[in-house]
Amino acid sequence: MTSTVILQAAGGGNMLTTIVPMVLIMVVFYFFMIRPQVKKAKEHKKLVAELKKGDKIITTAGIHGRIADMNETTFLIEVEGGVKIRFDKSAVSLDATKAVTVPAKV
Repeated sequence: MTSTVILQAAGGGNMLTTIVPMVLIMVVFYFFMIRPQVKKAKEHKKLVAELKKGDKIITTAGIHGRIADMNETTFLIEVEGGVKIRFDKSAVSLDATKAVTVPAKV
């Protein structure tokens, strides 16, 4: 009877040693994967909210243009040659008006 009690106590300790590493893995996963993505999404949302008509932008597809018109969900972007293309606001990758350019070395 005493051997049964000892085995049950040892089994409880074994379960603790499997739960602690799993919790640590979840904490590490949160700080290295989830938290940076949430931060990046907030920054992108702020960037899109601050854009206005006339700003130069770059889309995720690499298209450079200027915002000709906008509504709640889309931008009308004017590219070279006067061509206008409508893009979803989530397709904006960079505000080229505020982007810092590095001067060329001579």
